[in-house]
Amino acid sequence: MRVELVDIHKHYGAVKANDGVSLTVAAGELHGILGENGAGKSTLMKILAGFTARTSGSVRVDGKPVDYRTTAEAAGLGVGMLYQDPLDFPQLPVLDNFILGQAGTIALDRRAFKTRFLELADSFHFRLNPESPASSLTVGERQQVELLRLLALGVQLLILDEPTTGISATQKEVLYAALRRLAAEGKSVLLVSHKLEDVEALCDRVTVLRLGRVAGEMAQPFDTEQLLRMMFGAPPHPPMRCAQPAGDEVLALDRVSSPGGRSGLVDCSVAVRRGEVVGLAGLEGSGQEVFLRVAAGLKPLQAGSVRLSGQSLSENDYHAFNRRGVYFVPSARLEEGLIPELTITEHAALLQERRTLRVPYPAAAEDAGRRIESFRIKGRPRTPVEELSGGNQQRLLLSFLPPDPALLLLENPTRGLDLESVNWVWRHLHSYCRRGTAIVFSSPELDEILMVADRVLVFFNGRIILDAAAAATDVQKLGSAIAGKV
Repeated sequence: MRVELVDIHKHYGAVKANDGVSLTVAAGELHGILGENGAGKSTLMKILAGFTARTSGSVRVDGKPVDYRTTAEAAGLGVGMLYQDPLDFPQLPVLDNFILGQAGTIALDRRAFKTRFLELADSFHFRLNPESPASSLTVGERQQVELLRLLALGVQLLILDEPTTGISATQKEVLYAALRRLAAEGKSVLLVSHKLEDVEALCDRVTVLRLGRVAGEMAQPFDTEQLLRMMFGAPPHPPMRCAQPAGDEVLALDRVSSPGGRSGLVDCSVAVRRGEVVGLAGLEGSGQEVFLRVAAGLKPLQAGSVRLSGQSLSENDYHAFNRRGVYFVPSARLEEGLIPELTITEHAALLQERRTLRVPYPAAAEDAGRRIESFRIKGRPRTPVEELSGGNQQRLLLSFLPPDPALLLLENPTRGLDLESVNWVWRHLHSYCRRGTAIVFSSPELDEILMVADRVLVFFNGRIILDAAAAATDVQKLGSAIAGKV
């Protein structure tokens, strides 16, 4: 199936998310869409998938103009999208999520759907239990379920929005193999990413967007430096490690155990000091997520104790931890960090201390404007937060932090961000550690951890099995520890 986007425009008031974008995807092609956060990639793909209405322009399938207004109509034409955050129902079984949207009667033949699901999963070497609740799956496994559902719907053009963000290296290779197979079968794949390594490993051709327009196209073999210039104007400079001398103890866990994830946290003892940047590595569900939430007062303890600046504080109460200078930034920005459908101004109003029920909107709007300017957020005070790109949502979350926290706990802080935004985030975070703040963060990107952290903790099966200075280790050693071999 050959798909053409012709002179696509999408305007949100005065903001032009897409400003005359044209591109063609051939049948059987692996086509990359590159661009920094806010370049218009996700908006363009949502238009193609029927999720968002375009302001103007046209879509052609096999040379014929088509007009559709919903994702169901797009799927009927053979176009489907796998979103960065899979659109599933966590409390439903995997099989029910697979069945959603499939043709059938009220009395569904679950046995037939189960057989079809298992056949598809096996053909791609996906190890999925159809009776497990979707909430028990990793992000990568949830993507696999959604991919199988789209294929069962007959999708011929598959759009993937940042599919390798937050998944393990093993799941990434499984995904790569599946996409190559789909292209070999004649299906078209549009891969939206900010990661050059994904595009270079998979794609036949790439289109680069910048500021809502096409900055250029390139076919294999790719010139990395030229792609970076298309994306950013000039290759961004990576942040340097903070290398701040460690001060007094800020956080200490003593033989802490806590449930959660696949393995929970088991008998964990570790200390973090002022000015220190500590990176947490491990397969998803190995304990690092539970560690961050225990340290933030968001998870209960089964055993052990937590000390903050020498004082015991083991109750499960984020507000008590917060009053002592502990701040947590979640990976799920719209689910846990921000409130969809509220504007930047309304978020600023929620942050203001007031003793009456009256909301001071003029002051909140001024505050929102200052945050937008200081943190270079591409949006306006009246912009709903769900209309911001991932990078701008992250900048907004960081703007909520106070100037002098004792401890910052960040869950995958650069998730889904382009290289320039990653560098900006770490330059900003390092300004905290130079003022004595301790920073603890998780990331699936080992290169990122080694680049910005002073120290690395590797989790395996709920335990810390490696505690090493970042300068004294490398990707191979960390990878071996992540696999349980020290």
